[in-house]
Amino acid sequence: MIKRMFRLLVAIGLLVSLSTATHGGEGESGEAVAVFAGGCFWCMEPPFDAVDGVQSTTSGYTGGHLKNPTYEQVTGEDTGHYEAVRIVYDPDRVSYEELLYVLWRNIDPLDAGGQFCDRGDSYRAAIFYRNDEERVLAEESRDAVAEQLGDEVVTEILPADTFYDAEDYHQNYYQENPLRYRFYRSRCGRDSRLEELWGAEAGG
Repeated sequence: MIKRMFRLLVAIGLLVSLSTATHGGEGESGEAVAVFAGGCFWCMEPPFDAVDGVQSTTSGYTGGHLKNPTYEQVTGEDTGHYEAVRIVYDPDRVSYEELLYVLWRNIDPLDAGGQFCDRGDSYRAAIFYRNDEERVLAEESRDAVAEQLGDEVVTEILPADTFYDAEDYHQNYYQENPLRYRFYRSRCGRDSRLEELWGAEAGG
């Protein structure tokens, strides 16, 4: 009897695990996860932190072949990783489509060689989808952006991969080092290019 109950509990646990995995990172509390790359991850945390329904943002690395990469290895441009941000959000308060809108207005989707002053593969923009629904939504939003800008969008849409948290000193950099962050952002020409592309819709 005890063994039978144990097997039943294990089976239920497996079903719950499979269900969570299929729904692209939703947890027991109903949280969901989105992963985007948009150049320097310092600049990708602030716009999402400001969105109602976003519960946390984490800077990190994804899309490459090296396990547990360091910042120096990723910026060395031979790991295949992107600088990215992992967004945990409440889908009852903010939709994936709304997060995509924020992403596009904070990147240059016409730039295949990096973002703004940061050049190289690790600084390319990308959307990492976790299921077919996210892939379709990402593709639809890309097509809408291409039509709005009247140009080819080169931002990649890729299947989600292992996400590695960046070093502690990269997390919440804009809050921990506000002067350095503002200087970097201004020097990099990010805001001026975003305004050129998006006008009043530009992020920041």
